[in-house]
Amino acid sequence: MTRIIDAHQHFWALATEGHEWPTSQEKPIHRDFGPEDLVAEVGAAPLAGTILVQSQPTDRDTDWLLALADRHPIVLGVVGWVNLASPAAPDRIQALAQAPKLRGLRPMLQSIDDTDWLLRDALSPALEAMMATGLRLDCLVQPRHLPMLARFTERWPDLPIVIDHAAKPYVAAAQIDPWRDEIAALAARGAHCKLSGLRTEQAPGQPADLLMPYVDHLVGAFGDRLMWGSDWPVLLMSGDSWRRWLDDATEFARCSGADLARLFSGCAADFYDLEP
Repeated sequence: MTRIIDAHQHFWALATEGHEWPTSQEKPIHRDFGPEDLVAEVGAAPLAGTILVQSQPTDRDTDWLLALADRHPIVLGVVGWVNLASPAAPDRIQALAQAPKLRGLRPMLQSIDDTDWLLRDALSPALEAMMATGLRLDCLVQPRHLPMLARFTERWPDLPIVIDHAAKPYVAAAQIDPWRDEIAALAARGAHCKLSGLRTEQAPGQPADLLMPYVDHLVGAFGDRLMWGSDWPVLLMSGDSWRRWLDDATEFARCSGADLARLFSGCAADFYDLEP
């Protein structure tokens, strides 16, 4: 590989107003993380840049990420947060879309008890504003959301979506069904997916090799619509490093017959419409 685009990583500052997570219970990542930390972590790996994804459900966090992205070329695009249910959401989206690096929005669906929240009629003005401004929808979901997402894609076929962390299958319990068929159904509908976040879904001490059946299925289902992300620094909760997850994912993808250039850069560049 001559270049890598990390399609999913985070920065945060604990003192930012409204910061909710991580807390002191997540000791390995309970500190500030910024671009300098990522550069030190990556070392000599050929990282062309990253997609910086929100971690807090606040406007303040999104504004902070966009300002950070303006100052650091390593950030190629930002996925922010907007309260999509708010009557003010369309205006907020129109304003945010003026930021040159904003590429998408991410409601934190995994934290919302109502599995069908994304289907609420109250969200339609915000979703229409997203399409009008060319933004994508990052879906932070769990397996319980996959049937809902299938209905969502029927209702909003022109809104590009990507499934973060492959919908967090129950890898710690080695459970692959019904996730296997439900995520393949979304792949058949044209959704994109991120090969990210799986290590932190494993139980402590479980080897990365146990992820191979999941990676193999994702490669087969999504093909050139699968993109690699580190989920760093959340990844540190698994005991892994950025480089070790890159190496493991590369080996798994190679064994599954994936197009490595597409997985590690091309898909993210196309989906997020990144400049060459």
